[in-house]
Amino acid sequence: MNSKFRKILNILSIIILCSGIVYAQTTGKIAGKVIEKSTGEPLLGANVIIPNTNFGAATNIEGEFYIINISPGKYNLKVSMVGYADLIFKDLEVSVNRTTNLTAELSAKDVALDEIVVSVDASSEKKDQTSSIKNISGENIKMLPVENIGDVVNLQAGVVQGHFRGGRNTEVSYMVDGVSISDSYTKDNYKIEIETEAVQDMEVITGTFNAEYGKAMSGIVNIVTKEGSNKFHGSISSALSNYYTSNTDIFYGLKTTDITRNQDYKLQLEGPIYGDAVTFFTNFRFQDNEGYLNGINRFQVDNYTDFTHSNILNGKSTPWDAVINGGTYYSEHTGDNSYIPTNWMNEYSVMGKITIKPFTSIKFSTMYSKNYSEHQRFGGGDYAYKYKPTGRRTYYEDSDFYLFQLNHIITNSMFHDLKFSYRHSLSDNYLYKDPFDPRYIADNYGTSGGGFITGGQDKGYNGVELNDINIKYDLTWQVNTNHSIKTGFDYSRHDLAKSTVIVRDIKYGSADQDYYHYDSLTNKIVFNEYEPEILSTAVTSDNYNKKPFEYSAYIQDKMEYEDLVINFGLRYDYFNSNTIYPTQLRNPANQLSYPSNPERMSEYPMAESKKQISPRFGLSYTLGSAAVLHFSYGHFFQMPPLFALYQNSRFLIPTGNFETVLGNPNLNPEKTVQYEMGLWYELQKNLGMEVSVFYRDIYDLLTAVVVTTYNQVKYGYYSNKDYGNVKGMELKFDYTFDEFTVFLNYTLQYTRGISDNPTSTFTRAGQNMDEISKLIALEWDQRHTLNLSVNYAHDNFGMNLTGTYNSGIAYTYKPISESPLSKQTLFPNNQHRPATFDLSLKGYYDFTLSEHYKLRLFANIYNVLDRLNEVLVNEITGRAYTTILTESEKATFKSNYNDYYDTAHDPSMFSAPREIKIGIGLFF
Repeated sequence: MNSKFRKILNILSIIILCSGIVYAQTTGKIAGKVIEKSTGEPLLGANVIIPNTNFGAATNIEGEFYIINISPGKYNLKVSMVGYADLIFKDLEVSVNRTTNLTAELSAKDVALDEIVVSVDASSEKKDQTSSIKNISGENIKMLPVENIGDVVNLQAGVVQGHFRGGRNTEVSYMVDGVSISDSYTKDNYKIEIETEAVQDMEVITGTFNAEYGKAMSGIVNIVTKEGSNKFHGSISSALSNYYTSNTDIFYGLKTTDITRNQDYKLQLEGPIYGDAVTFFTNFRFQDNEGYLNGINRFQVDNYTDFTHSNILNGKSTPWDAVINGGTYYSEHTGDNSYIPTNWMNEYSVMGKITIKPFTSIKFSTMYSKNYSEHQRFGGGDYAYKYKPTGRRTYYEDSDFYLFQLNHIITNSMFHDLKFSYRHSLSDNYLYKDPFDPRYIADNYGTSGGGFITGGQDKGYNGVELNDINIKYDLTWQVNTNHSIKTGFDYSRHDLAKSTVIVRDIKYGSADQDYYHYDSLTNKIVFNEYEPEILSTAVTSDNYNKKPFEYSAYIQDKMEYEDLVINFGLRYDYFNSNTIYPTQLRNPANQLSYPSNPERMSEYPMAESKKQISPRFGLSYTLGSAAVLHFSYGHFFQMPPLFALYQNSRFLIPTGNFETVLGNPNLNPEKTVQYEMGLWYELQKNLGMEVSVFYRDIYDLLTAVVVTTYNQVKYGYYSNKDYGNVKGMELKFDYTFDEFTVFLNYTLQYTRGISDNPTSTFTRAGQNMDEISKLIALEWDQRHTLNLSVNYAHDNFGMNLTGTYNSGIAYTYKPISESPLSKQTLFPNNQHRPATFDLSLKGYYDFTLSEHYKLRLFANIYNVLDRLNEVLVNEITGRAYTTILTESEKATFKSNYNDYYDTAHDPSMFSAPREIKIGIGLFF
């Protein structure tokens, strides 16, 4: 996609945002039967309409009707017929890809009673559920104490930290209005963030999913955005938050008076542009968060420390001399010891949509969404910067998403959608973007001591730019009351540009690079001036531009009978990496010359295309009026992340062992076969229980195998080799009583596999460890997961309490060398971390200012109990913030500012402390 076209799209987006709008791209259906109440006979010609819309139908000779292509939301449904009292179904819920079934019983008209108001029974909403699906309305999301869509997803049964039913986090497809927004480069996240206030309905599928869904093996998150109304509405809000904890020894640097530490501003507008024909919806959010972790500014980037060589200055005394164990060592620390935020984040998102309805049968919508963020990380390896928080790289994410859709109702029983989307995303990280920036200093300052980094800068640049074009077509045909056929195709083209800039001093390797002198005026060691050069031809540099493409087609039939619903479909997927590959892996770049042995030399043909057919099947059977049984089975395929196909695309192998991993353009799709059986049962009115059991076999998972070149250098090569399986049970309860709603879910799960991530086997080989030959627990294996949410809403007041319990994910216990266990072979993930528990609270109170204006005061409290949840642990002790110090470590540790235990006191090993967020909003 050239820059000129992108500029045109940006101009169009500005126009959209000025006038705004949304149209829900995925829809649901209402179907049922109208009968005479006293006799049970079907009524022919009864009118069934959704008031104030163009949706309606008339019953056939069997009294049956259906209304298709309905946007998600709550509706009133009116059933009428001459001689009978009107029947009104109040607050009928329509969800994405679901059928709301009902039976309307009409009574002879009574002069005293012209209409009767009823509600649909719970089993009618579950009748067509053939697998584990959770539809969450925007109204329900609005009440949860959450900050983003990911928080909502993690509250669902079967989900552990973004992993659906034990799969890797790369196996989930995130969609907005039916179009994928998943990051095809890494597949472990999504680049487009839709704010929770903009969600009309969200479909979370953890079980088997229909043939219309592809490019995923574990689950689907389908977000349907709100539609602009024909009346002008809006809201503006501001919120501030800070952390209030009794654990200030762990979360150092937090001040209770710093009420503006985290700031959150939101604006939302919707309404008509031209009556009902053109409407708009816009949403904007800006966040400036300093986070809950701080560093201590003891060292500056140009400080130098040496705790290795005694008397480095030949006996010269300086204010920074450190006398340790009888030796004199050198340590500069010119920082002011102030606290500096280290996990800060600045982010904004903006979304605008326009819907145009020139005719009752045609809708056109256009959408633009932009997300931009910049942040720094702190924890794990970044904790080494505790005393030198400056000079670290910042991570930048910039994404633009454009969606154009045409929806055409051909007849009352047939409609189709044509969608075109374009997404541009840029992810990069650097300290200063220009590698020749004069603020960069000599590499020699990059020293460490006392277990922490004490000087220097984080140099270099990594960037990934991705442009995705997608065309999607879907046709839905309600053949009759029993069959609904859906078919379509999908085409995507990716334009991937990877950039790695490796920079070093032009004097690298020479005596001039290490030359220094002691400046008595500044009392500092001064190295020669830094003169950078870019190593564009370095063996380890990774720069390429690739343009893979893929397409798919599917057909499915939803067969709905009185007590039985069957979903059956087939999906075809095609992928082409559109690049070359080396034929001789022992000499992939022909760095070794064998003129007399051509079989030892690589050739570079185009990689093979990949094709798959996936069957999908599901059924549900209604057992009386209070129970629904379901069973489903399916094959699911997806290509590995694009980085695994193209990494080190020049195929150059360094001279050392285990220094690189080559991508493989001939990778096969990963495959999952899943079985599920479940039962929903209405225990009593307004209280439903659902239990599901499932089993998954996962084949051809991505892994890096070890290849040895002809000159005996070992490197990694991505392949399809790993296997895993998952088994488990999900239990869900939903309860509604007047102004109370409660949901609770519990997951019991066993996750097994060969390795956690694609490079685990390669890394073990590099450490002279045997390859794992048995199924082990994977890192996200968590035996018990429990989520509870209690909500109360009354007129102008509401409150929600949400709690989560996690029994603890796996970790690898590694005993100290003095322990007898160190002589035994211990597999990875042999123990589990401590359990975690979190309780969050949300409340609001509305003040009515006038008929059209409302002022809201609200508060969110996260981690109400200020619990120290251990999310990371020390591999020796199995607990956070602890370690075991051996005698040899005591003898070799040198520092004049901390002790050895400081290296284990990483506050990021705990989840965030108590955070109180208070805000005010105006609604109109």
